[in-house]
Amino acid sequence: PMAAAPAAAAGAEAAVEEKSEYNVVITAAGDKKINVIKAVREINQNLGLKDAKDLVDNAPGAVLENAQKEAAEEAKKKLEEAGATVELQ
Repeated sequence: PMAAAPAAAAGAEAAVEEKSEYNVVITAAGDKKINVIKAVREINQNLGLKDAKDLVDNAPGAVLENAQKEAAEEAKKKLEEAGATVELQ
């Protein structure tokens, strides 16, 4: 049983690296909520103003779900520039 543990751990690490879809989650809006709300609406155009505001006010919340890596990283950068704290999950 001991020999199986390192192999399982290595397999788990590989799975993380190969992840192709990400959720972009605002963990904190910061001081510039209006800028963050604008960024949220730019990134996820399906959200109306009220929905975007609710998402920012009630952080943590996902701005994008199941996004490709490039789109997720771009969204994270945009939100961080607006003042939010963001995680890719």
